Amino acid sequence: MTDDERLRDLHDRLESTAELPVEREASAYLGEAEAVARDLVERPADPDVVRERAGHVRDLLAEIDGTGNDEADEHVAAARELAAELADG
Repeated sequence: MTDDERLRDLHDRLESTAELPVEREASAYLGEAEAVARDLVERPADPDVVRERAGHVRDLLAEIDGTGNDEADEHVAAARELAAELADG
């Protein structure tokens, strides 16, 4: 999978959680992480910027202990892996 595909998948996973009922605190972190991921998808950036911002997404997702929704938790777990892959470049 290319970095562009990882970015798209990361964004799509995070965007999917917006449609699901999740705990308030998790929602705030998810919203911020999704906004950063969306920006990476919409605005091409050099690899250093992608790594830095993916690291920010990874850090935001690390703050989520659970969402209160099993489907959202699956998306968060997958998004964590993708963000880590992108951040580690």
